[in-house]
Amino acid sequence: MTVTIIGIGLIGGSLALALKEKGLADHIIGIDNDKQHVQTALQMGLIDEHCPLEEAIQKSSLIVLAVPVDALIALIPEIMNRIDKQVVMDAGSTKELVMKKIEGHPKRGRFVATHPMWGTEYSGPQAAVRGAFVNKAVVICNKEESDEDALQLVTRLYQQLGMHLVYMEAQAHDLHAAYVSHISHITSFALANTVLEKEKEEDAIFELASGGFESTVRLAKSNPAMWVPVFQQNRENVLDVLNEHISQLRKFKSCLEKENWVYLKELIEKANGIRRILK
Repeated sequence: MTVTIIGIGLIGGSLALALKEKGLADHIIGIDNDKQHVQTALQMGLIDEHCPLEEAIQKSSLIVLAVPVDALIALIPEIMNRIDKQVVMDAGSTKELVMKKIEGHPKRGRFVATHPMWGTEYSGPQAAVRGAFVNKAVVICNKEESDEDALQLVTRLYQQLGMHLVYMEAQAHDLHAAYVSHISHITSFALANTVLEKEKEEDAIFELASGGFESTVRLAKSNPAMWVPVFQQNRENVLDVLNEHISQLRKFKSCLEKENWVYLKELIEKANGIRRILK
């Protein structure tokens, strides 16, 4: 099978590695607006070829859209207008606007909306990771709107990569993603800015930074070109989660101000309940 991957960054590059290692793709065509990304991907052997979009579509059985969500919204109608029987799938972090963009398109059935729930704070093809998707979840949205053969191709591919499938409607996906992913990034960005402000007065703070701090703030290194569009498209859900997060922070602040150590202990013990989810 020939696969075209549009967007050869962290996700696209890692997917290219996985498809090659599992023998799921005989030939991978890479397309990216960044010419250096294309050159790096060719040099690393992530892709076999770079060619114009129209040529790539005609050569391929599967087209993967692994671009930031704002670029995805602009790109997907162009791709759907050009395909015949090819299957198109995305890897975007938001889904509702994508679905609205192609609603009613005559070739809507050839598209499968997916979100592999994996990522790091790094970007570009050089950030590609071997075995990235093993034992991770992938969300497939509005599966009933995809043609059966297209859905089977994509689900079989993800299963062969070692992922487990979760089916959701697009609206539900965006709400849950706000809770488990988007708020984590906002919190990390805010914490990093807090520490950067403090660092102006106290240089030693970074010398004292431990592994716990590094793991908490690592997401602050994530690419703004990816995350600003995510927050923009999922604004209402992120605001809802952010308001709840601020409410929880106020509880901790109040405990400290009032020296209410009993309630503080209760808040921490309640937070320990996350062990039921994250074992």
